Amino acid sequence: MRKRFFLDVYAAGLYLPAKTSDPAAVLALGGSRRVAIHMLRDVGAETFIAALIDGVRANHSQEEVRRLEPRLKEFAATMAQMKEAKKGSVIALDLAAQTQLVVDGKPVGQPIAGEDFGRALLRIWLGDKPVQDDLKKALLGQAQ
Repeated sequence: MRKRFFLDVYAAGLYLPAKTSDPAAVLALGGSRRVAIHMLRDVGAETFIAALIDGVRANHSQEEVRRLEPRLKEFAATMAQMKEAKKGSVIALDLAAQTQLVVDGKPVGQPIAGEDFGRALLRIWLGDKPVQDDLKKALLGQAQ
């Protein structure tokens, strides 16, 4: 559960090809992975995008962010098409050799190339500076 100022914002699930509670192992995994975000309140697309970009920046060097920047902009433009992440919607990030944004079961925009991009997004929740420590533990199935 992602909380912000004591409010539940979304519930998230991490789907992997093999169970592991080690964040480094999750980031090293190849193949398909999914982060599913179930919105529990309305959040504007700009706010959602800013939070994702802040999470990427917190978990990468300036040089890494600079290399990711064109794809981050492309991803932000795709997310901006949503206008708002509405309460009750499910936003999925399908991560493999490319990253596909899926909203309520429908692909949105073009896939973004590179497993490194998917790993960069995963670090938002699983990196050294996750968006929320207890959410990281929950996604990894670690006792809280």
